[in-house]
Amino acid sequence: MAAVRIALAQNNPTVGDLEGNRRLIELAIGEAKAAGADLVALPELAITGYPPEDLVLRPSFVTDNLRTLAALAPAADGITAVVGFVDRDGDRIFNAAAVIVGGRVEAVYHKHLLPNYGVFDEKRYFTAGKGIVIADVAGVPVGVTICEDLWSPDGPHVACAAAGAQLIVNINGSPYHMGKGRERQRLIASRARENRVAFAYVNMVGGQDELVFDGQSCAFDARGMLLARAPQFADDLLVYDVGAGAQAGGPIAREMGSAEEVYAALVIGVRDYFSKNGFHGACLGLSGGIDSSLTAAVAADALGAGNILGVLMPSEYTSRESLTGAERLADALGIPTVTLPIHDAYEVMLKTLDTVFAGTEPGLAEENLQSRIRGNLLMAISNKTGRLVLSTGNKSEMSTGYATLYGDMAGGFAVLKDVPKTLVYDLSRWRNRDSEVIPQEVIDRPPTAELRADQLDSDSLPPYEILDPILQAYIEGDQSPEEIVADGFPADVVQRVVEMVDRAEYKRRQAPPGVKITRRAFGRDRRPPITNRYRPYL
Repeated sequence: MAAVRIALAQNNPTVGDLEGNRRLIELAIGEAKAAGADLVALPELAITGYPPEDLVLRPSFVTDNLRTLAALAPAADGITAVVGFVDRDGDRIFNAAAVIVGGRVEAVYHKHLLPNYGVFDEKRYFTAGKGIVIADVAGVPVGVTICEDLWSPDGPHVACAAAGAQLIVNINGSPYHMGKGRERQRLIASRARENRVAFAYVNMVGGQDELVFDGQSCAFDARGMLLARAPQFADDLLVYDVGAGAQAGGPIAREMGSAEEVYAALVIGVRDYFSKNGFHGACLGLSGGIDSSLTAAVAADALGAGNILGVLMPSEYTSRESLTGAERLADALGIPTVTLPIHDAYEVMLKTLDTVFAGTEPGLAEENLQSRIRGNLLMAISNKTGRLVLSTGNKSEMSTGYATLYGDMAGGFAVLKDVPKTLVYDLSRWRNRDSEVIPQEVIDRPPTAELRADQLDSDSLPPYEILDPILQAYIEGDQSPEEIVADGFPADVVQRVVEMVDRAEYKRRQAPPGVKITRRAFGRDRRPPITNRYRPYL
């Protein structure tokens, strides 16, 4: 294999921003040329952003994306560029890669394998491609594939290698979940060894609605040895050399630990949701609990402390410990706060409801009324100030329905929506690694909603160290209750948990979007019917 220099442009496109994405692509091409690269590869659907979803059903959008490709092609004069776009042939559209040589589109590859699981709906939009594309780059035959094509052992990379390709460029819009980067690298190394061909893997970064893309573009030689790796969750141009006579390799960025990468995913997810949708500030309720504390920390890191407003809304059940925890957190983060006691509003609401509530014992209705008053206050602040409300519930609560519709579920973005409660604690400890931001007493304190006297989460839910593994098995692993019990969990607890999960689907359908960080999140990943009598219980 002759020496060749490759540039992998790990950038952050915005869905639908064709002109802005064109500028990002042209900038990357220019930087790659300045670095002496022979080839520059951009991510999957770099022109449209990924995933463009139903935008591609609009003929005008597809036409405009084709015009954008034609407009940017001249920028690739003097270098070979591989750029993701949407191609069209009659009434069929394709997830495609353009190979631009000498400022002209010389070849187009259509993605063969269209994922239709988890967060992916590509068979709804695209037609599967046929045939392979091999380009000559500085005397090296280079095959081109797209994302899912790599995941099947008999994908089109096999045909590329058989046809003489010595390097395969795979362009990606591969969403993040915990540990996904290491999983990808093991797969790419395996494909390289199996086919005795070098691989260049480029992935996008950034947030798109509930999805986060972590980058971590990388390159492997034909022995499956790592040559170069880009950082996680950051724009980067990864330039490296491969081939005989070359000083093979390039920079190898360090890999983040588990808590660090999840925290980074949450930060970039919040940052891009705000910046790409034109929101300029956030507000949230600060209860003095760990969920609102972690949400505030992520928001401050993503948007800047001055753009966050913390709202303390104490009731007669709010302890001094909770108020102190909220105040210490706000001081540590440097975020402004306002205190709006809800006692008077609560009394007025109870008086208004007196004829309906007469003769009944105080219970869930009175508890949820407090949460809904708080939701109303936050939404009023949002309307008046233009700040987006961040809801603070975690995945354990969302799973079991331990959350109040139009109360603590109210908001525009749910930062911890896919973060189990036990992971909330891990992330809080990680955030405190250098200095205490989330007060230790908040971390140590038993969780409570403080909607009645002496209330604890454990009054309504199993301990989180038992609950979260059951939820993971049932929601992410699709295990039956019998299988979960066989793993050692008490049958009565498993039965209770799966019933709570199934009953709460109507609530989750009304929840705001939030960052996906697990293998299976609510929303795009998991969509059971609300009306559903299938009950595989014990």
